[in-house]
Amino acid sequence: MAIKTKSLFDRRRARVRGRIGRVQTTRPRLSVFRSSCHIYAQIIDDAKGETLAAASSIDKESRAGGLKGGSNKESAVAVGKLIASRAIAAGIKSVVFDRGGYRFHGRVKALADAAREGGLDF
Repeated sequence: MAIKTKSLFDRRRARVRGRIGRVQTTRPRLSVFRSSCHIYAQIIDDAKGETLAAASSIDKESRAGGLKGGSNKESAVAVGKLIASRAIAAGIKSVVFDRGGYRFHGRVKALADAAREGGLDF
């Protein structure tokens, strides 16, 4: 009988979420999801269980800059700026960054840097 184990990605995601839960007190969480074709970001209030702001490379506003696809760093920068502007419009200035199980480089890092440039503090 084989022992069921979680994949390495799921283990990394659980580890990151556990550390965020121990450190986080009142700040909402900026969660990133990266697929092979697009990148998504949303700001979540875990106490209430609701999404406060969201942005993705599918949004018309992020595609307005003439992006060809959603799977490159340029689209991640556009999504980072868009999520920052939507968060500030919703009255959110400070968040906790949740990279999920992804490594902090490439598209994830580009999104985080653009969100910081847009005015979010994390």
